[in-house]
Amino acid sequence: MHVVKSAGSPTLHDFYSLLRQLVREPAVVGLEDLFFQIIRRELEDLSIRVTQYLGLLVATGDSPSRGYISAHVDRNGLLCTGPNEFQYAAFIAGNRGELNGDSISEQFMDTIAGRFRGARVQAHSPRSGAYLGQAEILDASICTRRRNLIFTLDGLEFLQPGTPISFVDRLEVTNKTVSAQLDNVVGVAMAIDMFRRGYQGTAFFTAGEEGGRSWRYLAEWFQRHDKTTDQLIVLDTSPFPDMTEVGKQDVVLRWKDANGEFNREQTKRIAKQCDQMGIRYCFKDEYIESVNQSREKPLSLGRTELGRLISALGDSVQGTTIQLPTTAYHTQSETANRRAVDLMLELLEKLLIDS
Repeated sequence: MHVVKSAGSPTLHDFYSLLRQLVREPAVVGLEDLFFQIIRRELEDLSIRVTQYLGLLVATGDSPSRGYISAHVDRNGLLCTGPNEFQYAAFIAGNRGELNGDSISEQFMDTIAGRFRGARVQAHSPRSGAYLGQAEILDASICTRRRNLIFTLDGLEFLQPGTPISFVDRLEVTNKTVSAQLDNVVGVAMAIDMFRRGYQGTAFFTAGEEGGRSWRYLAEWFQRHDKTTDQLIVLDTSPFPDMTEVGKQDVVLRWKDANGEFNREQTKRIAKQCDQMGIRYCFKDEYIESVNQSREKPLSLGRTELGRLISALGDSVQGTTIQLPTTAYHTQSETANRRAVDLMLELLEKLLIDS
C-alpha cells in the first residue's frame, strides 16, 4: 500500500494530475522542444536547476552525483512529409540509420498499423505550438519501398511538410487501470514526481528515443562533462500481449537487451528491494527467451536506450532499467495496472531518496 505523506508532501493524486496534464501535450518524436519547455516549467517551480542541450534536458538537485535517472520525452505520432502525405514519425528516412529491423516496433509493424485506424489526431505548429486542426485516421498501411507506415486522414491536407501530428490523447484512471499513450510520458511524470518527493540527484529527459537516437544525446552529456556512472536507472514501459500477461508482474527488470549486459549487481539490488516491498517482477529478457522457444520467428530482445549507451561507452556508463508493464503498446489506449504504477513510484522513492 502507498505510504501516506505528511501535510504538504506530494500525493498520488498530485502525480496523476501531473500525468494527466503531460498526456495532453504533444511531443512527437523528432519535434520535442515545446514539450521540453513544459518539463522545464514544472522543474523550475521546484527550484531545480535545468539545462537544455540538443535533444536533452538535464535537471539537477543539490547533490547531482547522488543518482542518475533517465526518461524519454518523445511519443509516437505522424509527420507530414509531402502534399497530403503522412508517415509514422519514428520510422521516417532520417531515423533509419538508427533502426536496423530488430526493434519491437519494427518487428510488429503489421500489428501496429491496424491499431491506428479510427484514431483522432491533431496538428500543431512545430515552432509556436499553435493548434492547426484535427482529423481521423482512415487507414494505415505499410509502404515496402519506404519501409514505413503511410496514413490516410480525413483532413489536414493543407499541412506543410515537417508538421508534427500527435494523437488526441486523454488519461483515463480507474481504481484498477491507467490508460493513455503511456510510452514515454509516464516515465517523465515519474521523474518529475521524484523531485517533488525530495530527490536531489540528476535526471535526464531525452528526445528521439522512438527513433533510436536518444542514447547519443545522453552519451554526449557524459563525454562533455567527463562523467562516469554505473548506477544509471532508465525508466520505460514494457509491452505485453494482454492484461493477463501484464498482471503477472508489477515492474519489469532486465539483465540485458540485444546490445549487451546491464549492471548485474545493480539489477540484483533492485530485485532484492522489490522482494522486501512485496513488489512482483519479471526479467523481460528471460520472458522473451522463454516465449521464443515456441515461436517460429523469434521476438527481438529489443534495443533500448541503455543498451545502445553501454555499447557505445563501455564501462564508463552502466546501469539498469525499471519498466512499467503495459498492453496495447503504441496506442492511445496503452494500459497499465494502477497498482503497478503506484508501486513503481514507491520503489523509485525507496531507491533514489530513502536509501
